[in-house]
Amino acid sequence: MKWFAAYEVAAAPVPIGTTLSLLYFWVGLGLVLLFFVVTTLLERRSPGIVVMKGLDTASAPLQRNADHFLIAVLFAFFVALFAVGGTYLTPELKTEAGWVPWAQLLIALLLPARRTRPIAAAAIVLLWLVTLRDYDLFHLFDYLALGLGLAGYLLLSGLPDGTWHTRRFALLRWGIALALMWSSLEKFMYPQWFLPLLEERPYLAFGIPFGPYTTMAGVAEFTLGFGLLWTPLVRRLSALALFALMFAAVYPFGRVDMIGHATILASLLIVVAYPEREAVLEVAPRNRWATPLVPVALALALALSMGSYFALHRVIYAHGGTSLAILRAGTERMAQGGAAPGGFWRGQEHYHGHGHANAAPQASASAAMQDAMEEMHHSMGRVRVTGELDRDFIALMLPHHEGAVAMARLYMESGQDPQLRQLAAQIIAGQEAEIGLMEGWNGPRTAPH
Repeated sequence: MKWFAAYEVAAAPVPIGTTLSLLYFWVGLGLVLLFFVVTTLLERRSPGIVVMKGLDTASAPLQRNADHFLIAVLFAFFVALFAVGGTYLTPELKTEAGWVPWAQLLIALLLPARRTRPIAAAAIVLLWLVTLRDYDLFHLFDYLALGLGLAGYLLLSGLPDGTWHTRRFALLRWGIALALMWSSLEKFMYPQWFLPLLEERPYLAFGIPFGPYTTMAGVAEFTLGFGLLWTPLVRRLSALALFALMFAAVYPFGRVDMIGHATILASLLIVVAYPEREAVLEVAPRNRWATPLVPVALALALALSMGSYFALHRVIYAHGGTSLAILRAGTERMAQGGAAPGGFWRGQEHYHGHGHANAAPQASASAAMQDAMEEMHHSMGRVRVTGELDRDFIALMLPHHEGAVAMARLYMESGQDPQLRQLAAQIIAGQEAEIGLMEGWNGPRTAPH
């Protein structure tokens, strides 16, 4: 979502109690829980065995060549990052550092040889740490588990055959699961982030009201991520469902989504193929206790994840003070007037789809105003001063005024406060008149003698 919409990780999240009070949260949870319970009941019986054999047959080529497939995808991914340039490890983490694309090309070149994969793993971790200079730690938690999962896979796949080498796919699976479970919490804690995107592409909600859809989408992502840690059939079917959902997003969002999700899509296919037949890093028991333990384990996972998310956010932003300022790099730079990475959400309003009839249009307008502000800064940044003060003044003030007019027009479309609407109208009238004067300026006038 952060690749395509505005956000602000420093904003206060929706209280956990608010999420737990939503009907659709429990409806979605109940539906997925029913799926898990039924699957674990049938897994050791004829229907489950038939499904497992069918998955084995369909994924047999991938199962035999899992390492080659994943290395090829990772190689293509890092080459694509090099070719596109300007990003750390994912399309959303922007950077102007010229050495970063070359570092990612080096990672790609280290992947084919088994002996150099541990070096590539270390380089991925170091690149993630370097990203802390530009982005908040809390923001980068979205990419921590998956990054460590991929780095862990590369490290273990580079080791000689043995106990640790056999755990490479299990470690990768844990990385995917934890990454999905963590990132899904944004749909509960910051549902307003998703509204401009749904306003722009309402078909994504399948006709479901935006509030309930966002809540149930968060439940689906979290529970299916949890499913990757459960019994073999549950995790294979969960991976298949996640792959279908994420691959379907490629069409509306294009190559950015394909590149950004390439590693997780490939990893989900590995989980479907199930190359690690040994019981390593298992959570669920492979016996009759797997079924009654499903609701207990899911409740614990949900409580631990939501509690950790909320508590870490409070520690870093509400109680961090100056001692934790380094963990708020992006937010601190924005507060000092610098260019913030990505589009930051400016509003504080929470929206869950009930009782806020005009919340979605206002959310869309807020995001559009942020875009207008960023375009203004970009336009001013593209101006090359000549040393002629008069001309430079006009060149810099024009995009400034145009940005102000654009923001005022956006407020007039959805804003409700009478005083602010009057102010916006005055800004439009006054600054459009000044834009006309500046555009009609023909250069210095000769003073009369």
